[in-house]
Amino acid sequence: MMGHVENTGTDETLPPTRMLRFDTPGELFEKIPELAEFVQNAPEPHEDMGHYINRLRHSPTPEDAVTVIPFAMEPHIAVDWGVEAVQANLPEMSPDDMQLMNWVGEWLDMPNSQNRWGTLQRALFATRRSAAVYLALGVGWSGGPLAPNDPVEMPLWRAPRAISSAVLRALGQVALDHKDVAPR
Repeated sequence: MMGHVENTGTDETLPPTRMLRFDTPGELFEKIPELAEFVQNAPEPHEDMGHYINRLRHSPTPEDAVTVIPFAMEPHIAVDWGVEAVQANLPEMSPDDMQLMNWVGEWLDMPNSQNRWGTLQRALFATRRSAAVYLALGVGWSGGPLAPNDPVEMPLWRAPRAISSAVLRALGQVALDHKDVAPR
């Protein structure tokens, strides 16, 4: 029978999904040197990623942690993190933003080039730059050719910068009396 897969009763373990792009913050800054332009606190020698991000969270500029996190993560994981952060801080969005968030969600469920290009196109033609638009740009710039007929690939810093911008924009819209309890 064509297309029939027989269950042999054995379970195959899938390899773990890699969450971080690089093993150390030093390697992250070496491979994506543009990150140094976006944060005030560089990593210390031999500092691991968890310690570095925790140090940033408790620094005078905790927004550095929000900036570094999507740079440190694999693009798909970074977009998912961005979606959770934006939705936690902006539970009510405009219909246009909700539609963009649906496109981002479709790409998260099925991260293929067609979904990525469709999401990017909608973000590029958005009438305003909301958190949802920045997330959609992050999807569009997450890897692979920029368009079906354009082999140019985005630099590694573009997607994480868009994702961090989405989260920072959402945090900036949280009412001042709720900032201390806003999820990060």
